Amino acid sequence: MNDLFNRPAPVTNIPELSVSEISQILKRTVEEAFGYVRIRGELSRVTLAKSGHLYTTLKDADACLDAVAWKGTVARFSIKPEEGMEVVATGRLTTYPGRSNYQLIIESLELAGQGAILKMLADRKAKLAAEGLFDADRKKSLPFLPATIGVVTSPTGAVIRDILHRIADRFPVHVIVWPVNVQGANAAAEVTRGIEGFNNMPSPPDLIIVARGGGSFEDLMPFNEESVVRAAAQSVIPLISAVGHETDVTLIDFAADIRAPTPTGAAEMAVPVRADMLAQVKDWEQRMFTCTLKFLKHAHRDLDNATRLLASPQRVLEAPMQRVDRLGMQAERAFERIFSNAERRLSKITLRTPSDMVDAATARIASAVLKMSHAFERMLGKADTQLQRNAARLRTPRDSVDAMEMKLARIGDRLKIDLGPHDKQVTSLARMLESLSFKKVLDRGYAVIRDADGQLIANKKALHEGQDVSITFNDGEAKAKIS
Repeated sequence: MNDLFNRPAPVTNIPELSVSEISQILKRTVEEAFGYVRIRGELSRVTLAKSGHLYTTLKDADACLDAVAWKGTVARFSIKPEEGMEVVATGRLTTYPGRSNYQLIIESLELAGQGAILKMLADRKAKLAAEGLFDADRKKSLPFLPATIGVVTSPTGAVIRDILHRIADRFPVHVIVWPVNVQGANAAAEVTRGIEGFNNMPSPPDLIIVARGGGSFEDLMPFNEESVVRAAAQSVIPLISAVGHETDVTLIDFAADIRAPTPTGAAEMAVPVRADMLAQVKDWEQRMFTCTLKFLKHAHRDLDNATRLLASPQRVLEAPMQRVDRLGMQAERAFERIFSNAERRLSKITLRTPSDMVDAATARIASAVLKMSHAFERMLGKADTQLQRNAARLRTPRDSVDAMEMKLARIGDRLKIDLGPHDKQVTSLARMLESLSFKKVLDRGYAVIRDADGQLIANKKALHEGQDVSITFNDGEAKAKIS
């Protein structure tokens, strides 16, 4: 037994290696043999460390492979790695001596085939549509002429230059650019912050354009991310989606208020053409001027026709003026006859009638004269009113109206005051009437009794019981009832 332990070790040519040495040998061997590989598998246990590095596992039905992507590489990813996503990872194999395992260092990551991508997008679209994010009643109308436009895009690409150039050509307005990466793993988060940032500004823009140029299907994937779609749908500011070319469709297009085929098309939708607006205003101005001129020409023509058909105001007033003169002369002659007849009758009555009959005749004559005077005054008033109405309707110049008024006034004065050659006769007749008036009799203690109609009651037979009468004394009149 002791001989067994004391036996010398067998002689061999295999070198003795340490653990570290064998680990390094394995590492070099794996990296040299698998320096560039493309591995397809399903992502599992996706973890983004605080350092920015990504740790995950690629698996299929029978095996799994640890994988890591460094911070700089993650920023260049065209898709955002998610649990259960089937991808193709490109990179190199290496070992991790600390845990005696091997892993894949990912240099690029893409979805595994269009079919898998389209299925994922279809499922996401159905989910968001079920929440009502794509409903037409959520869409907002674009402002006709926004004062400020916010653009979420890359500040260094050709897209922003095209948008600014197109807006300047059509209708220059103020443009605010929110700089973002439009592809890569961080693109979706930056675009989301850009949309939300414009909405939260103290003085937000009137319109938002989310734009990027054309690219591969994978390059446009950030605009299919759920966070971007939700931000676009929840924007209170009208939003235009202008991602890729006309044939490229992303989920943000369904959530935006309107989709533009290209970024340049978005600029055309955002503002009208200033030259076209000026031309339209000029056209409206010309049409308004033409219509106004035509209206004035027609009005002038109608006025000329009316002027030719309508006689002059002086001619229209000639007949009324002659009628007034004729009425004045007729009134003079009528008063002459009335006073002449009254004088003759009064002379006869004075010579052969008692005083009570003279008083009655005097009262009747005075009443008749008063009624005639009132009748002529009303007649002249109606003539004056009608003349004024005709003058106003015909728009007679003021001097003509004044002349007519003066003429009417002279006629009235002549009717009321100037009685021509009969003035002395009327004066003497008035003195005679006054001397024979019943009022002189009343002064001696007599009274005059009249019925309710003002008729003189000359004897007792004209009275009956209950009759209302008026008694005139020298100092006034009193009412009485016969009993």
